[in-house]
Order: sequence, then structure tokens, then C-alpha cells
Amino acid sequence: MLPTSRSVIVGTAGHIDHGKTSLVKALTGIDADRLAEEKRRGITIDIGFAHLELPSESGAQRFRLGFIDVPGHERFVRNMLAGIGGIDFVLLVIAADEGIMPQTREHFEICRLLDIQRGITVLTKADLVDAESLDVVRMEAEDFLRGSFLESKRSQIIPVSATTGAGLDQLKREMARTAEQVTAKDTNSIFRLPIDRVFSMKGFGSVVTGTLVSGSVRTEDEVEVLPGGKKLRVRGVQVHNLPADRAVAGERTALNLAGVSKQELSRGMTLAPPNTLRTTKLAEVEINLLADAKALNDRARVHFHSLTSEVVAEVVMHQGKQINPGQRASARLRFARPLLLLPGDRFILRQFSPVVTIGGGVVLDAAPLKRLAPSTLEDFLQTMQEGTPAEMLLARVHRRQQTGLAIGDAIAETGWPTSTVESLAAELISAKKLLRVSDALITTESFDNAKQALLSAVKEFHSANPLVAGMSKEELRERLSLIPSIFAAVLESLVVDRKLEASAEQVRIAGRNVVMKDDEAEARQTIERAFASAGLRVPALKDVVAALPLDKTRAQKIVTLLLRDRVLVKLSDDLVFHSAALDSLRKTIRDYKSQTNRIDVAKFKDLTGISRKYAIPLLEFLDRERITRRDGDARIIL
Repeated sequence: MLPTSRSVIVGTAGHIDHGKTSLVKALTGIDADRLAEEKRRGITIDIGFAHLELPSESGAQRFRLGFIDVPGHERFVRNMLAGIGGIDFVLLVIAADEGIMPQTREHFEICRLLDIQRGITVLTKADLVDAESLDVVRMEAEDFLRGSFLESKRSQIIPVSATTGAGLDQLKREMARTAEQVTAKDTNSIFRLPIDRVFSMKGFGSVVTGTLVSGSVRTEDEVEVLPGGKKLRVRGVQVHNLPADRAVAGERTALNLAGVSKQELSRGMTLAPPNTLRTTKLAEVEINLLADAKALNDRARVHFHSLTSEVVAEVVMHQGKQINPGQRASARLRFARPLLLLPGDRFILRQFSPVVTIGGGVVLDAAPLKRLAPSTLEDFLQTMQEGTPAEMLLARVHRRQQTGLAIGDAIAETGWPTSTVESLAAELISAKKLLRVSDALITTESFDNAKQALLSAVKEFHSANPLVAGMSKEELRERLSLIPSIFAAVLESLVVDRKLEASAEQVRIAGRNVVMKDDEAEARQTIERAFASAGLRVPALKDVVAALPLDKTRAQKIVTLLLRDRVLVKLSDDLVFHSAALDSLRKTIRDYKSQTNRIDVAKFKDLTGISRKYAIPLLEFLDRERITRRDGDARIIL
């Protein structure tokens, strides 16, 4: 049986010139310094990449280790941050001839803030010191790392020499053991590739590289670049510099993209499935400030780093005016430009000036609502930190109240695949905590509240408009700010409960009829008599309304009722007929058909005794009613 293969990403961290790149080359045979300036100056300026295959101790697995060699110089920490976000474990490199240095401390704090759980401490250049000096450096490292994920009780400290090869075999064994402890990434989750490098190749076009943090991607897949939203086709895939049909989470990946120039892409952008995820300029986060940092004040500007993105952000405190050194607090970040973030993404904060690392944290919500009561927001963020996935989904639906949360919005907000959202929704529906309405979710409490609000709105409308038969459906929906599917479900529920009645366009209280005052009822009879007695020689509607002893608004509402009940029929803005007169006209035309099936305007005027003013609109009415059909200047009676 062939051993299974799993990809694991390893990051190097440590001070400048402590031998990170030389160590990677000694392990893999690959020189991760790819830039001419790096070769000339002998330091890593940008991120370098290499790879190595190692068997597990049992031989049942093989690990494809992808190395991200990050620069150590303080000026290049921003490049280091672009590479370290997707790693599974770290090699913390300390030169035996120098010991712990400033960037050793900064890189270590960054690893801790990014919640990296595993690693190995490597004492490089061991051939340059004697045994006693090496022991001193080892004790210094043990003291520095005590209580951390790299504490010697949990992690090895291994001296090596890239020059002589001493210690490399032991390091490889320890790396294989550590890789075996790494939880395999979910290849069925939503595809996300943060771009850390862009270049073009003659004959191929634009190529991007990055660590595939979730999901998978294949040749010919369509992807979306965020921010921007441009849709692209994957022309080719490489994994660890070798062609592949598919790349999966945890692999160093290069994609050859069709339909885009190198200038349109840059580090910090992310590739994702089309029309699935969304960028944001706001995020709710938990910030962990380093113990040796200055207090972080409300409205302070900072440099924000997450995965390969870097952007200036403003910190807006939820409570108090500052975060003190060594403390944690929730806050909202406002970004200078949009970027793709998801809950659970780790980040680093660097002071705006001078640029030094001051803290980091985790994204709790990348789709904040503009108006939430402070207590509601506090409860929501606590659920985002401590809740189960089902509780998190319920909280996201609950905060939308009566508007509900569409399934597509739930996917975009959480970054969970459709199958996960659907499964959690089914669990909550079964527990009677959620309702599914078409493509949206709403809590049972919010649905009941929406029913009550809708019923109250219709009652208020009737109270304010006693002469109007019902309320417009669209006006009612907009007043309650319900999405169409939830509005329809709430209305249907109230109709089934026989609390409301609904026609094509109107909603009214069940069993309600228009209640008129005495003068309104008399005015209705006056209008109806005026048109009934006129036959086809009807008066102008405005003249009839003007003669009523009612204000114009109430008179117009009575006319609207007569039109709704089809007592009167409007043929134009000021031309209204009684329905009995139109019924009589239909009979007259059908009787005339016994003589001939054609009638022109002149004959129609003689037959009805009306002028052209009434004849043309009435003939057009008969056409619409399919009693006649126009044929040139005449009509054919059907």
C-alpha cells in the first residue's frame, strides 16, 4: 500500500543573518534567495520558497513540506508578514554565535500573535562556537521561550550547521514528527488563495503564487480576484514548482491566469470562487496588545497585516478610550481600502510611526451592521469568540431581526461552504430556533415579531384611511423593511390564520369593509346616480367631484372605492362610465351584429347617439374587451 501524501507549510523566523536561508538550502537543496539584490547583499529581502519531502516515522505517510523563508531585517518585516500567515509550524532560527536578537523577539511575538501552535527552535551556526557557548545559547532560548508554544517541554531545541550538515538529520526527523501533529486542512472548504507574488512568463502570461489557505483549485476553474471582482480562468496549476491538475489547501501554489495582465494583479489580493465572498472596509476584531507596546488610543491609525494584505486602519474602541499594554479588547477597524477578510483570520498591528509591531488579534466579523445597540453588539461578539458554529449562525441570523439572512449572505459572512451552512441551518430549524423561507433564514422569534408588526401596520393604515379598502403590499413591505421572500411568508401565515385578507395588490384586515360616515355614504350615492343616469353621455368626473359637499381628499377616496368595486369604469383621466351603461353598450353592439359584423365611427355615433368625444374612447374600450377589432377606419364585431 502506497503511503499517503500531505502538504504542510513551514515558516522560518529569526534575526537578520542568523542563517535562515542557508538552513533551508541545506535541508532542501533550493536557494530561496531569488532576487539579484538578495544575492548581492546576502540577506533575504522578499519571501523565498522551497520544498522538501519527508516520510513519517512509521512510513505510512509522506509530508510535502513547503518552506516560506521570510526576511529578518526590521525594514523587511512587512514582507515577512506577507508570507507567514498560512504556515502550519515555524522554525525559529537563533544563531549560536549571537543568541537572541531584536528581530528574534519580534518574529517570535508575531508567530505567537498569529496563534501558530507548533514549531522547532533551531540553533544555527553551531560549528562556530564551542560546546559551552552552545549550552549558554540553549539556556537563553529555553528561558526566552518558557510558557510559549515553543517551550522545550513541548518542542525541541536542535543545534545544526548548514556548513557541516551536523544536526540536519535530527532536525528532519523532528520536522516529520511535528508535521504528523498538524491537522489536515479542509479541501472541501471555500477556495481562497492570498497572492504573495505576481510575475509574467513569456508564452504563458500572468502567474500568481501563494499558500492555498483553504479549499482547492483546478485547471480551467473560474476564479474571482478580490478586491476588484474581475473573473479569470485558471490556465495552469503548479504545486511546489511541478505541474498539477489540482492544488489543495496547505500547498504552495502557482496559478497561470488567462485574461489579465501582470499590472492588474498585486500582492494582497485574493483569489476566490466567483460571486461567493465579499471584500470589506470594516471589521469587528479582538486586539491583543503586546506587553511592551504603548497604549493604543481610540481613533489611532495603525498598519494592519493579514495573510498577504497590508492596509492602514483606524481603530475604533467599543469600550473606553484605549487598550493598555498586555490587554485584550474588542474594537472596530476601518480600512483605507477594501480587502477580503473572514472570521478567524489572524492579523498583526504595527504602529503607524515609527513602524514597530505592537500587537495582533483575530477577526470576529467582517460584515458588521451599521446600527447595533452596544449590549447587542457585545453579546454578538462574545458568541463569535466562544460560540459553537450553530450558535454563531443563529447569532448572525438573529442580529438581522425581521430582515432575515439569505443563505448566500451567510456563506459570504462566515466563509463556510454551502454544505456547512445548510447543515447548521437544518439543525437549528429542527430545534425550532430558525425558519427557512425560500433562500433566507429568520429566527422564529423575529418571524413572530414580523407577523405582529405587519398586522399592526395594516390596522394603523385602516385607522388613518377608513375609506381605503386596503394597504398596498409593496408599501407595507417597505415600511417593515422585509425582504420579499420573508414578507410573502409572513403575509401568507397571517392569511392562513384568518387575520388578514390579501388580493393581488392590497392587504386588509380579514372581514373588514369600508365604513363610511353619513355624508360620505350620501356622496357615494350622488356620484353613482350622476353616472348611472347619464348613460353614455357622462359628465366630467372633476365636475361631479367638485359639486360634492366633501373635501377633495375624501371625495377622491370614494371615487377610488367605486372604481375598485367596478361600479364605475375609468376610460381616461376624466372619462368615467357606470358599469351598467357599458353592459348596455355591449348588448347593443351584439344585437347590431345581426345586421352586419362591421361598424365605423359614424355608424357607431348614430347607433349610440353620442358625439365623437365619447365614441372614440368607447370603441377603443370595446377593442380592449375583445368585443370589436379595429380594421382600418372600421371595426369588426367579434
